[in-house]
Amino acid sequence: MQTMPSAIESLHALALVPLTLLPIINPLAGAPVFTMTAGDDPMSTRHFARQVAINCWFILVGSLFIGTYVLELFGISLPIVRVGGGLLVAASAWRMLNYGDDDEVRAAVKRSQSAALSRTDVVKRSLFPLTFPLTTGPGTIATAIAIGAGLPRQPALYLVQALVVMLGATLTVAVIYLVYRNASALMARLGEVGSLVMTRMMAFVLLCIGIQILWTGWAELNAGVAR
Repeated sequence: MQTMPSAIESLHALALVPLTLLPIINPLAGAPVFTMTAGDDPMSTRHFARQVAINCWFILVGSLFIGTYVLELFGISLPIVRVGGGLLVAASAWRMLNYGDDDEVRAAVKRSQSAALSRTDVVKRSLFPLTFPLTTGPGTIATAIAIGAGLPRQPALYLVQALVVMLGATLTVAVIYLVYRNASALMARLGEVGSLVMTRMMAFVLLCIGIQILWTGWAELNAGVAR
């Protein structure tokens, strides 16, 4: 007999999504790069923040609900996704730790900051690298797939939990939007040196998260071999 989740269980499931994903997404770490891409113009910042939030919502919801089936279609196990995602997250963090003036993203931004951006330009530049891999990278996608894989299979329970999880994804995206929307003000308060320090600190945290994701996937693969 199917038992509907209580209000406490629903709130727990609702909080699980942002509490799990936000430490991995860590929009504060992407704020400096976002500011360099969007510039200081409030209108441009708002457009970029909104588009990145929309992109992230579709990626998160798609990973939550169809990610498992895509993996099954290609015969890829979740531990493998964690290992691959951990490697890519760690690699991205390492590049951020060694971020220099000759970085191709920064160079491209400097060349284009003075140009007016069309709607198409905003969509393109918000997708890469702001949305992927900076905000919703492989580690985030792998985690979202893992959350989606834990949804119940009974139709009624699945529908309720799916709505709760979708709302959790929306809350996560709202936090991303608010951080990026106010990224210019945050960077201005920190100053050039403060922004550099925060970027390096967040890159190190991201490196640790990537290693943790990699280690979790490796441990799951070893556990499967042992059985």
